[in-house]
Amino acid sequence: MSKLKSINLQVYIMFIAIIVIMLFFSVATDGAYLSARNVSNLLRQTSITGILAIGMVFVIISAEIDLSVGSLMGLLGGFAAITNVWWGWSLPATIIVTLILGLMIGAWNGWWVAYRKVPSFIVTLAGMLAFRGALIGLTDGTTVSPISRDMTLIGQGYLSDITGMLIGFIAIAIFVLWGGYQRKARQKLQLQVPNAGKETLKYGVFAIVVLGAIYLLNDYRGIPFPVLLLALLAAIGMFIAKKTAFGRQVYAIGGNIDAACLSGINVEKIKMSIFAINGLMVAIAGLILSARLGAGSPSAGQNAELDAIAACVIGGASLAGGIGTVYGVVIGAFIIALLDNGMSMLDVPTFWQYIVKGSILLLAVWVDTMSKKKM
Repeated sequence: MSKLKSINLQVYIMFIAIIVIMLFFSVATDGAYLSARNVSNLLRQTSITGILAIGMVFVIISAEIDLSVGSLMGLLGGFAAITNVWWGWSLPATIIVTLILGLMIGAWNGWWVAYRKVPSFIVTLAGMLAFRGALIGLTDGTTVSPISRDMTLIGQGYLSDITGMLIGFIAIAIFVLWGGYQRKARQKLQLQVPNAGKETLKYGVFAIVVLGAIYLLNDYRGIPFPVLLLALLAAIGMFIAKKTAFGRQVYAIGGNIDAACLSGINVEKIKMSIFAINGLMVAIAGLILSARLGAGSPSAGQNAELDAIAACVIGGASLAGGIGTVYGVVIGAFIIALLDNGMSMLDVPTFWQYIVKGSILLLAVWVDTMSKKKM
């Protein structure tokens, strides 16, 4: 089984899982699960885990791990709330400084991993404890609220119906134009191109899914701003992973670090950059979390690192490194949100929710292990 076929099989399995989960919870909740309001909440839940997973997948592809993202998200979100509520900073200043801090702290983790050769498990485990302690210290163990109305729009804002539809048509146009550009480029290089009918079907399915989702969301209040941000970051992440030298170098390092070194790749610089990007993603997620909650909480972000890692594994990323896709981990984050939301609607006890998610994570790792044995 080729690596490409293995990835495609995982995508099909994930889509089948999504359909099964949605049908089950829809029947169990008498259709309330697929209401416009709940779908909107579902996608907002997906946004935070999805953004964390986009940063995490590059770390995992490079054969590293980051256990500190939950605590760091809480710390950066708490810092943003403090600057907004206690210090009275303007919203642009809060956003800029929070993003810079995320980038710097991520780079700090990466420096220890890349240049000091400390295992990423230990570095980020230490960070998980230190960042949580710093958050409790900064907030004095209290909830920082209420944040300003302008800041709450980051996590609670919606686009107007017309703006949402316009963005949908623009996204479809970009998708079709980019596909046509790639097709012509492959023809020019005399490479094999996909069947025209299959390409048309792909464009049609994409258009139906995008416009259908926007229509459903507009039936409630419109596209949530965090969902739009997730889609934008996912598009950027996919471009970086597939179309840049940096992305190819990340895969090379995760696939065979010795070969990457011999080919002239600056492994230390790339690894430090990966952790810096991950820190930036965590900062964005932290801003959205605090804005969504309307406050900074000393307990914010607990166990978020587990959801991010689970999203990556469910989405097809290998903990051994070298394998993973951005779109896969976003789908993985959506599956986690589907389960969380459905079990919450059914009032499933919290301990059962942890058991179910842990079992699914174990199953995903087992499937990944078995697929490697067949390759």
